Amino acid sequence: MDKALITYLESFLTPRRKALFQQVLQNRTRYLTVVLEDLYQPHNASAVLRTCECFGIQDIHIIENRNQYIVNPDVALGASKWLTLLKYNTKENNTADTLAFLKKKGYRLVATVPSHASISLPDFDLDKGKTALLFGTELTGLSDTALGMADESLKIPMAGFTESFNISVSAGIILSHLTLKFHKKDYWRLSVKEKEKIYLEWLKKSIKSSDQIISKWKKK
Repeated sequence: MDKALITYLESFLTPRRKALFQQVLQNRTRYLTVVLEDLYQPHNASAVLRTCECFGIQDIHIIENRNQYIVNPDVALGASKWLTLLKYNTKENNTADTLAFLKKKGYRLVATVPSHASISLPDFDLDKGKTALLFGTELTGLSDTALGMADESLKIPMAGFTESFNISVSAGIILSHLTLKFHKKDYWRLSVKEKEKIYLEWLKKSIKSSDQIISKWKKK
């Protein structure tokens, strides 16, 4: 059914739009995913989404313990429309459940922490398997729960007095380095099924009154 629906909805796209969707989809990945724990500044939250979208990261896991994740449209520039945002906010502390879920999905959890014990970004081995990068709140960083559940930690080499980058800058540097690294391999690509599902969601979001159009199509 999905394939037939995709074919139908494609008729509402211009050839140029369709080609762009297919081009972007080829560079989407779930091999790397990003986890954001309790961010509270809309500017940073939105900037990270924009960065992830630019580098082809499809899934963003958003943990809302004390702070609601608010997107600033002027900063995100519509990036959230093309991403799969998964929010965890049903409990007082959602970190443990979120990270346990990702481990069951086969992700190794990598905390981004500027400590002496962390692996330096140039030395990070991406071939070990699917990786979830954990980013913490702007003021205090990752929680003790997140740090305790992490399999490894990662840091960006720095030469100045300042101990850390802004979270959106950190995400940009790390994702730029890692995506360039794994694009030389093939293991990071989405499956055919995953591409179809994401493509269908993009079509629905891009076509005006898509719900009504799909409803009429189903009645035929």
